[in-house]
Amino acid sequence: MPIGCNEKNFFLWKNSLCRDFTINSLFYDPFVDTIYDYANGIDDLISCKVQTVIPAKISFEEDCARILRGLRIAARLGLSFSKETEIAIQDHLPSIKNLNKTRLMLEMNYMFSYGAAESSLCLLRRLKLLDIILPFHAAYLVQESPDQSAQSSLMLMKLFSCMDKLLACDRPSGCFLWVALLLFHLALVNNPQKALVIWAFSAVLYHGNWRKAVKFARESAQSHVQFVLEISDVCGTMTDEELAEDVISLASKVRSSIGALTDADKLESVIQNYPFASPCSASQVRSSIGALTDTDKLESVVQDDPSTSPDLGGASNLVFISKAVGQNVGELFRVLEQNLEKYANERKSFKIDYGLLAMGNIKETRFLLGKVIMDAMSSGVFPKQQEVVVQEKQGVATGNHHVPFSSSEKQHRDVKRRTISPKLKNLEQQHDESEKEINGSKRVSILGKRKVVAEKRNGEFSELANLETRIEPENKGNPAELANLGEVVQEQQEVANEKINGSERVLELRKRASKLWKSKVVTKKIKDTVEELPNHLKRQNEGECQGSESSPEQKKVVERKSSCDQSISNLKEQEVAGKEKSRKPLSNLFL
Repeated sequence: MPIGCNEKNFFLWKNSLCRDFTINSLFYDPFVDTIYDYANGIDDLISCKVQTVIPAKISFEEDCARILRGLRIAARLGLSFSKETEIAIQDHLPSIKNLNKTRLMLEMNYMFSYGAAESSLCLLRRLKLLDIILPFHAAYLVQESPDQSAQSSLMLMKLFSCMDKLLACDRPSGCFLWVALLLFHLALVNNPQKALVIWAFSAVLYHGNWRKAVKFARESAQSHVQFVLEISDVCGTMTDEELAEDVISLASKVRSSIGALTDADKLESVIQNYPFASPCSASQVRSSIGALTDTDKLESVVQDDPSTSPDLGGASNLVFISKAVGQNVGELFRVLEQNLEKYANERKSFKIDYGLLAMGNIKETRFLLGKVIMDAMSSGVFPKQQEVVVQEKQGVATGNHHVPFSSSEKQHRDVKRRTISPKLKNLEQQHDESEKEINGSKRVSILGKRKVVAEKRNGEFSELANLETRIEPENKGNPAELANLGEVVQEQQEVANEKINGSERVLELRKRASKLWKSKVVTKKIKDTVEELPNHLKRQNEGECQGSESSPEQKKVVERKSSCDQSISNLKEQEVAGKEKSRKPLSNLFL
């Protein structure tokens, strides 16, 4: 242990040296919120480099599977290899053949089932690993696209690209899906089909109903598709019976091609008959393989021509897909070999069940397989000039084909969105609390309550709309907007307080209106009494006049009459004053 190094740091330092790549050697302590970096992993992460902890040559000699793991990390995250690491990969390519087939299948599934299949395929080809792992498809890419920058328009790359759009690290698929795509493409290359047949083949996998599939296929096949090698006729006309026969025939050819991926001898025979395979013969390939597995043969090859290294090119007979996996993939297409006109296995929902997909469910995989093929056929309609624009809109880096859409830029936006979400949630909670406070006032009249609620909703919705417009620039990378969120919350609270004060004002006006209404009723009663009083006095007068003219009773009546007249004039004046006083508040209330 070095001087000044405590036991914890010494343990972490020794552990970090056992890791494969520097970006995987970082340790994080959540209790003290500290990252421990003993291998310059942070520097490599900032520079987007994949580099081994120990010298790359020694690291790959210890475990050749680290080559595939580093390729998977680079493809999924959009990173690049350091110069030393890439040179070591090229030097240790033959060691991949000695890797356990189960481990090789596991690493390939990590590449193709988590949303980075297209970028992984591009890296495999660039580093010459595809010639060893998938020689048939490597030869196809070399023949159709010698320049790797133009390979994105090929059908194989379209199939993997469309699959990537449906998958992600948290939504993976089982291995059956990408194996089925490789098998389907292999069958099409050896047996080109009409565009209508491919549309019907994929539509029946997707819809689960032959009638719907035929209708959909005839509508879709009117577009021109630019996959020359896989499609023999674009605008062919066929009856439903002929179409069904061709779909059944295609399904049988796909199932019969399983051996090319699971059996080394069948793979070798397929490559020999392959029209654009590597020019080296099978005997040369076997001798090259011997040079890779026998040290003496390897030394003799190098001595004969030091500039020549064993070429496993498109005729390597390495297979890593087990026969059990091949049989399960064959079950995906078995249903199409039966009577298609009676085939009806429709889904209740066209939503993808990623739980079943990850477990390798046959029905879910068959459904998604049909969708991927249809999407690939649809994407093949666009001209090459429009294709670049579409890829840029989808976030694909056209200059660097091994950068997946779901990598650094998208993840950066997701991180920014997660930092804003808690503050948006707090704002929504305050909005709900203010709504409860306003609605909790039981004494607010119906008319006043409607007015308050309408004003509240209009104000809150406008504030939320403004907040969303502020959040959009933040999602694009403008953290300065976060400083204004506190002011938005404060303004929101002030709006709610003003509306609560408005409801109290409505209650006060309602009290005043009630008092004025009561005074109006009392005034009406007094008025009716006053109007009736002269008649009563008149009748009483007539009765008194029959007696003495100067009786005390008559004098009292006259006094009461004058008093009533005075009361009438006073009440009229009060009524007029009351009306003038109550006119403005009442108008405000009922407006």
